[in-house]
Amino acid sequence: MRSSGALRLDVVVPVHNEQGSLETSILVLHQTLGELFEESWRITIADNGSTDATAQVAASLAARLPHVHVLHLEETGRGRALKRAWLESEADVVAYVDVDLSTDLRALPPLVAPLFSGHSDVAIGTRLNGSSRVVRGIRRELVSRGYNLILHGTMGVRFSDAQCGFKAMRRDVAQRLLPLVEDTGWFFDTELLIIAERSGMRIHEVPVDWIDDEHSSVDIVATALDDLRGVVRVGRSIVSGRIPVEQIYAELGRRPFEQRRKPSFFGQVVRFGVVGGLSTIAFALLYLLLQQFMNEQLANFIALLVTAVANTGANRRFTFGVRGPRGAVRHQFQGLVVFAMAWGITSGSLAALHAWHSNPSANLELLVLTLANLFATALRFVLLRLWVFRGQRTAPGADTSPLPATSRDRVISA
Repeated sequence: MRSSGALRLDVVVPVHNEQGSLETSILVLHQTLGELFEESWRITIADNGSTDATAQVAASLAARLPHVHVLHLEETGRGRALKRAWLESEADVVAYVDVDLSTDLRALPPLVAPLFSGHSDVAIGTRLNGSSRVVRGIRRELVSRGYNLILHGTMGVRFSDAQCGFKAMRRDVAQRLLPLVEDTGWFFDTELLIIAERSGMRIHEVPVDWIDDEHSSVDIVATALDDLRGVVRVGRSIVSGRIPVEQIYAELGRRPFEQRRKPSFFGQVVRFGVVGGLSTIAFALLYLLLQQFMNEQLANFIALLVTAVANTGANRRFTFGVRGPRGAVRHQFQGLVVFAMAWGITSGSLAALHAWHSNPSANLELLVLTLANLFATALRFVLLRLWVFRGQRTAPGADTSPLPATSRDRVISA
């Protein structure tokens, strides 16, 4: 790190039409940073395309408070504002917090400490850790967890919370990765984290206390759908080499640990059973929840799709010992083919039940679907072993870390 006279921390607050809450939030953030940090710090208000009095409020705050800087962008876009502010910053560590301060700011020191020391490259707050304390509605909770499950399964990543508005990274890492991030909106965080992890960056996670902003104007479902489209785009870019994760890994990535041995057949059976059992439980719980809001066939489809994507990702790494990005997208595609077969089995069993019984109870439906899902799981093992992951080995430069998946800091490689 540079000399003590240099700017050490730049906390960016992206804002758009926040005239009502901006002053209160910046005053709280300014006081908190002064109390928590001895290192030099700055607050950057990144106003992106506001049409109300946000710009005037920001200018007034910068005139009144030391260490407050304002950046104006004519175009809207949270990701665009963060990218511009971080690339222009001269601080050793760049960070951001949402203007609503939903995340408890006392988590800032543990968030940035491993970045100051050079131990980690990127740091994120997570609301999905067992020790996190989170207050939010069931709808947001389901969308968040479902999105992260799909993200883990399709992209082979392990960070736990893609969209928590509480992140930081070292300046040298930001300068290398940010030019590769295309999204200018809410998917910016996820895209940056995918590139970072697949490029071998060490991602530090901090459990946070978080209270949902009930006045938030963000459309959660629409945002999640946009994010899923972004996942497809980023996956395609990594596979095609447009995002050069292997090159970045060679420049900045962490060295992998010694390669693990591929699990034996017996080990594969045991591991597959564990993954399958957990998937079946997850499917049952998700189906019971979704069935309250939609018809049984749609609930079955969504529950099976979410658990199938997560199941393929878990079996790829845990059961069959396949690591690294090579073939990940193809494996998920093949896994979805297997999913289609499983869906046919479970949907057929559900249709047969309704043909036999005109008005079956939810518990009877669940029993039939669970038995059908167990049969589909057995078929899944055969197809995954003999078709999807046949003859696969850990890719060169892949993550072979012996650290458990629950480790707070993860060594992640391309």
